[in-house]
Amino acid sequence: MIDCDVGVDDALALILAFHSPELEVKAVAGVNGNVPVEQVFQNIQKVLSLIQPKNKPLIAKGADRPLKGTPVYAHSVHGKDGLGGARIDRKEGEECWQLFMGPAEELIIKMARQYPREMTLIATGPLTNLALALQADPEGMRKLEGITIMGGAVRTRGNITPDAEFNIFSDPVAAKIVLESGLPMTMVPLDVTHQVSLTPQRMEERVKPIDNSFSKFLIEATGYRSTTRQFRNRKIIYLHDPLAVGVVIASGLVKKERLSIDVETQEGEYFGKTSEAKEGPKVEVCLEVDAKGFLELFLSRLG
Repeated sequence: MIDCDVGVDDALALILAFHSPELEVKAVAGVNGNVPVEQVFQNIQKVLSLIQPKNKPLIAKGADRPLKGTPVYAHSVHGKDGLGGARIDRKEGEECWQLFMGPAEELIIKMARQYPREMTLIATGPLTNLALALQADPEGMRKLEGITIMGGAVRTRGNITPDAEFNIFSDPVAAKIVLESGLPMTMVPLDVTHQVSLTPQRMEERVKPIDNSFSKFLIEATGYRSTTRQFRNRKIIYLHDPLAVGVVIASGLVKKERLSIDVETQEGEYFGKTSEAKEGPKVEVCLEVDAKGFLELFLSRLG
């Protein structure tokens, strides 16, 4: 199951997950994050229309705000629509999903209980839905095989403030609840995601020759132009969320350390900061990655 706040890299993570025979994606939930949750939910449907999965996953809409405080969005990175303005035509009446009528936390609990010790939850957005599920049914959540989170910056700088990473900063209270839950958990922070990126050279040599609907989506969503060899608003594109999926497909791609992680929930300079703690439940934190191996995996599944 994937819980996401569909911006560009979440979309690429969904493509990687559905194109990987090692995984069977049973459900996709949306959470307020890169864009408001209504837009996230539309984007889930758009990306599934692009992928056309045969198994029709359940989809659910989740939290529209953090547990505490006001929402922050990443329009400057992902565009107003969250997908960089990339066009995906949705044909009415040809849905490749099943609508779950309850909120996302109910779907998470349903999946955990329906597939005990089999279901891995991949979270590529703020952790609000997961925290709500933990508060509602901690026993049910313990039936998960594990949780893999894209979030945090442990021994490196943040990407929304000097100290905080966007997903954790968006809802630090939820992140603290999840990271201190004691559930089996893998954290994929900026420490490793900043090691995997798409460069203009990779776009020219590897992405453009694929020449299918997925490579075209990637080019359009990132605003890549061959004439200038530049992306819309940055020099390179980090594959944050796809790496979280990659870690579930092939855990050997990363080196991990078991660490206790503290989340700063007090408003101020360090709000949303993740740091190593002396005590508390330990999680597997990815700190090194075989970047070449992961990029090969990602690009091969794009085709």
